[in-house]
Amino acid sequence: MQTTVTAGADKLWAEDSGGSGPVLVLLHPGVGDSRIWDRMWPALTERCRVIRYDVRAYGQSPAATEDYTLVGDLIRVLDHFGVGQAHLVGCSMGGGTSLELALADPGRVRSLTLLCPGISGYPWPDEPELDAEWDAVEDDEDGQVAFFQRLWAAAGGGPDVMEQLRSAVRAGANEELHQKPGERIWDRLDQVRTPTILMVGDRDRPALIASNEEAARRIPGCQLIWMPGVDHLPPLREPELITRTVLEHVHSAE
Repeated sequence: MQTTVTAGADKLWAEDSGGSGPVLVLLHPGVGDSRIWDRMWPALTERCRVIRYDVRAYGQSPAATEDYTLVGDLIRVLDHFGVGQAHLVGCSMGGGTSLELALADPGRVRSLTLLCPGISGYPWPDEPELDAEWDAVEDDEDGQVAFFQRLWAAAGGGPDVMEQLRSAVRAGANEELHQKPGERIWDRLDQVRTPTILMVGDRDRPALIASNEEAARRIPGCQLIWMPGVDHLPPLREPELITRTVLEHVHSAE
């Protein structure tokens, strides 16, 4: 069932597979939208009640007209569907949001599967050359998509990859205007008590890989899984591996 979720003055596009299995919520990356889960959706919905949604201005969600936080909207989605507890699968931006909720309200999160998560508070190195490249394509959508491809899609393009990157580019200006940062949680990862798996590809950006390796060390009991040949779009690159890992993790955490 596709529907809209009220988020303050705005709306979020969401989909709920229904069913009586464990509740699984999929949170998309900042370099794509909820279609990134399409290849995993059929197998996941056979075993779980699965919910996915588009962040404001991404995919099928209208642009934001007011300030918001990602974790605030995640809570709105859970409440809209009457979900008290859920297993969270978050990619990149969605991984950071999942971790933030697990720290803010651990009773609502049964398990975490984090795909190349972006974690607020990580001391990301300065990259002046990349900043200059981005500034040079500030008003060029095709240039921004090409920039994202070089940065985040090292494993290659393709129509589905490029459409994900273009969706992110189109959301960018509204996101910058209205999306407010969540809590800086990097220094609190040792407080995570939710069963956690972290998956990262060896073709992702070096600084991101370094942050994920350290995050896996900081999160108690976290299992780190390497994905050879995978960049920052794991659901498009290794859907079967991720699906299998998620279902096993959900089963063990029930």
